[in-house]
Amino acid sequence: MCQHQPPCPPAVSADRESARLVAHHPEQGWSLLCNGVVLFEDTGELLPDGRAIAPHRPVGAGLTTAA
Repeated sequence: MCQHQPPCPPAVSADRESARLVAHHPEQGWSLLCNGVVLFEDTGELLPDGRAIAPHRPVGAGLTTAA
């Protein structure tokens, strides 16, 4: 699947999100990676085998504190 060097991490690896972008559709809220993973704007994922990964935003993302 991946033709460049170094090769992208496979879809089953923990660092699968670091694969190169193949298609990016921000108007629809998703991107396709070289390893076949579809990333969604809400941080959810769809793996090539059909498994869904729930959104996993970091705790406290988007929160600000007043000084």
